[in-house]
Amino acid sequence: MSTTHRRVSCLAGVCAALVWGCASPRAPAAPNPGTPEYEVYAIRLGTLKGVPVSALVPGAEEGRTVDTAFMMWLIRGNGRTILVDSGFHRAEVVAAWHPVDFVTPVAALGRLGLAPDDVTDVVLTHLHWDHAGGVDLFPRARVWVQRAELEYYAAQASERPANAGVLAEDVLPLVALKEQGRVQLIEGDDRQIGPGITAYTGGKHTVASQFVAVATAAGTVVLASDNVFLYENLDRHVPITMTLDPTSNLKAQDRMIKIAAEPRLVIPGHDAQVMTRFPPVAPGVVRIR
Repeated sequence: MSTTHRRVSCLAGVCAALVWGCASPRAPAAPNPGTPEYEVYAIRLGTLKGVPVSALVPGAEEGRTVDTAFMMWLIRGNGRTILVDSGFHRAEVVAAWHPVDFVTPVAALGRLGLAPDDVTDVVLTHLHWDHAGGVDLFPRARVWVQRAELEYYAAQASERPANAGVLAEDVLPLVALKEQGRVQLIEGDDRQIGPGITAYTGGKHTVASQFVAVATAAGTVVLASDNVFLYENLDRHVPITMTLDPTSNLKAQDRMIKIAAEPRLVIPGHDAQVMTRFPPVAPGVVRIR
């Protein structure tokens, strides 16, 4: 097993996979009357070079590699500026993983003219380091996370500094923010974060990983995060490799296809092709539409 393969396999938060299923394309669904329409952006923070595809897609041939993207997502509208996942920035993590062309979440948002204080909400899809490691950068934001996700990993954080990609350095500050009243715990599946924004569970990338559906002018966009790694998972209709329950993961991905206005509006968590399939609006930023 190569060094890169071992690193990817040990730290499950690095990449994610998607399943297209057999659903036929359909016209974008019209938003419900009165539902706000948001703008959605994918923001690239860096690249992990040479990841074995077999570490992301079950059954992929050995030896084939792919460059994966570290990303977070921005939702704007209805008076809110919402990050879905917060990226990462701590020097020790960057040094350990050597992402190419890395920029911090703050620098990436600056390309859109946004400052940390502009972020009203951070929705964490799960607590892996590359998704939850930037919460401290946004001092005015309310943080949304599944109750089961936070409680499970918080209970272990003091005894297990690293738990399959979940780091105590990311979890314990969240517990402190909860005590300060800045964390909104989401109670399970199909819960609204606001008008036109809904969180769903079932992907089982972690104990209670979630994905987010957003109403836009193009129809509903689904931000799969690491419940889906690559478009290849969708194309081949297979679950991600790094899941606690492959059957549940595959069902969740099929569900995403049904929720999204079109299959192309299901956005995988680490596929660099996201940056070429949608129109660029700034360096390392594309608009999902």
